[in-house]
Amino acid sequence: MREVLREVQRSLDQQRPAVFCRLVETRGSTPQKAGAAMLVYADGSQAGTLGGGCVEAEVKRRALAALGANDPQLLTFLLDHDYGWDDGLICGGRMQILVQPLGNGAVGAYLRRLGELVEAGRGCCEAVVLDSEKSGLPPQALWLFDENKHCRATVPEALPVPSWLQAGLPDLADRPRPATQQGVALLPTLPRCRLLIIGGGHVGKAVADLAADLDFDVWVVDDRAEYVAESRFPRAERRIAGRIAEVLPELPVDHNTYCLIVTRGHHHDEEALYYLATRGARYVGMIGSRRKIRLIFDDLRAAGIPQEALDRVYAPVGIDIGSQTVAEIAVSICAELVAHRNRHGQVPGRHVSQ
Repeated sequence: MREVLREVQRSLDQQRPAVFCRLVETRGSTPQKAGAAMLVYADGSQAGTLGGGCVEAEVKRRALAALGANDPQLLTFLLDHDYGWDDGLICGGRMQILVQPLGNGAVGAYLRRLGELVEAGRGCCEAVVLDSEKSGLPPQALWLFDENKHCRATVPEALPVPSWLQAGLPDLADRPRPATQQGVALLPTLPRCRLLIIGGGHVGKAVADLAADLDFDVWVVDDRAEYVAESRFPRAERRIAGRIAEVLPELPVDHNTYCLIVTRGHHHDEEALYYLATRGARYVGMIGSRRKIRLIFDDLRAAGIPQEALDRVYAPVGIDIGSQTVAEIAVSICAELVAHRNRHGQVPGRHVSQ
């Protein structure tokens, strides 16, 4: 949603008429899940998607009709014969979509603050009233909470926060999924994870290109300046040139950091793992043959790295998909990263202890 919110900010800055449409609740089988977003412009063009098909076309039609009213609306779609996919398949689920014209002052202020929190990457959570009768709250009311559960914006403005609602907010550190309670949808935007890639070679570049699309903040480290050039890693948040022993000890590593070691040789891999194995990263992975990994682990144990730290290293890195090419290796690595991030550390084919 980050790219769509950037378009929202540009539209607000330019005072360009548009309507922000978000999928806030789903039941059953739907083409997209809660959190999907689409910005519809007055000329009918759009940024983002709600999954395509008849539903998206109808949402656009109603969004354009809402431009003049400037009032948020909550739309409900049952995906039956009237709202199937473009290819005729019927999902059989339900979608509730919040339509918010940017010309509404409270909506504009709310979305600016939402964009700021999403860009900061620390996570936030929104509460959207779906059922006024069940919740006892105003229809289509919204609250925006930061990572510390402090309310940062509301629609309408200055709306009080019900104590039961604030008490029921999820802990973002647990990476919760969207949920509904007492007629209110809770939409978490999870903290973004940093992917620290050690090695700017072919595999590192291929992983970085793909990981950026998977919502990782990519940092790349290599001792060769030309291998971390902006032209090589245009979407990286940071590109760091320097010796491993000098750079890695100074870089921040925390529970939202994923570390991937894909350097050009055995010695560099071992050196990188020495500086990362005990830093408290959410994930550490290293490329290489099982023999190379065994030799590196032997050396690091002799150097004082605890066995339990090495047990947490994903090596050889990547889900086994029979990878042969660099592109396939990157896919296998990124699949492992996404599985680990989205499934609380559980990766297909890996032992639970990892």
